[in-house]
Amino acid sequence: MAENIAKLELPGNDSIDLPIKKGTAGFDVIDISKLGSKGHFTFDPGFLATASCESAITYIDGAQGILLHRGYPIGELAVDSDYLDLCYLLLYGELPNKAQYDTFVHTVKNHTMVNEQLAAFFRGFRRDAHPMAMLCGVTGALSAFYQDSLDVNDERHREIAAFRLVSKMPTIAAMCYKYSIGQPFVYPRNDLSYAGNFLSMMFAVPCEEYKVNPIVERAMDRIFILHADHEQNASTSTVRLAGSSGANPFACIAAGIASLWGPAHGGANEACLNMLEEIGSVDRIPEFIARAKDKEDPFRLMGFGHRVYKNFDPRAKVMRETCHEVLAELNVNDPLLDVAMELERIALEDEYFVSKKLYPNVDFYSGIIMKAIGIPTSMFTVLFALARTVGWIAHWKEMLDQPGHKISRPRQLYTGDAERSFVAKDKRG
Repeated sequence: MAENIAKLELPGNDSIDLPIKKGTAGFDVIDISKLGSKGHFTFDPGFLATASCESAITYIDGAQGILLHRGYPIGELAVDSDYLDLCYLLLYGELPNKAQYDTFVHTVKNHTMVNEQLAAFFRGFRRDAHPMAMLCGVTGALSAFYQDSLDVNDERHREIAAFRLVSKMPTIAAMCYKYSIGQPFVYPRNDLSYAGNFLSMMFAVPCEEYKVNPIVERAMDRIFILHADHEQNASTSTVRLAGSSGANPFACIAAGIASLWGPAHGGANEACLNMLEEIGSVDRIPEFIARAKDKEDPFRLMGFGHRVYKNFDPRAKVMRETCHEVLAELNVNDPLLDVAMELERIALEDEYFVSKKLYPNVDFYSGIIMKAIGIPTSMFTVLFALARTVGWIAHWKEMLDQPGHKISRPRQLYTGDAERSFVAKDKRG
């Protein structure tokens, strides 16, 4: 069957035929890879209309509120699956059978410890260092400890690196928190679930037994699931860009963490909590709602609406239910949570928000859950990075598995000076 062609007319009565590629879902894509042979490139700031790669991992339809991982709706995965089940799906393309799942979970659980020398890295940081700064530095340093899995051209090395990163990221994330509050590091426990183990490393202390609350444990697992992958966003694209040069996997994930750190990306739920603190109390909400509706006022409600999802965030429904379960279970008396719940009520009923589809998104609810659990806002993006690590690795592995992959080299529209004659220093005025 002949493939569809787009004919592009160029200056000078020239033209080029560009193949139109069709995916299993979403827009058709015009292949412009041969356009450079005609002396032209495309201009697309932010890559908003450019497919940078071919991928079979995640599909998003923002207009319809659809998010699929390997074809499975995120709502079904969040309710009927668990995080390590999803990790296997993202990494290998299919849901595991019981034997595969048990083996995968066993491998992850038994590689959660980190080299004891890694603890010395933390002592080089100030106690008030942002946890993301520590996470980025320590993750990149893993390449100095696991030099037996750095050959990115070796499929087995790639798999070993993937297991190590998924296994050890909760341990490193919890170490970032413990160091920041001056408490001793807590070793991982193989008898706990992935989420339960993380909670233990975060909140356990040597002087008493820590029991994992099953409601909180399930909430944390769902937070991990709902943040595991989100297609070609800034951090995932950064990991692919770094990986295209052949950089080791730990350096690539550290690059992803650095990208995620930006407030326009991973810092969204932290920004949401900061907004709630700015509002302060329920009686001040009308003032801020009025400001949000005022086009002349720079204030914006954080955690409402989404850049990608123009209808609703498919992750938010599950996160909303989980949020209310956690608040009911913990019975937390926090005025900021009262502010959050009143804001939610208004956003779901007020005609202004309903008409503009400014519904609470996943960042709104996950931020509330984490605050209720006792996780400080400085750790929110760290948890996001922990959950997203498997998505980054899946995309990194997929890129390296594809034949003929090349180092990324975006083009530019140069607007600087044309060539000029150099003037020696002693001849300049």
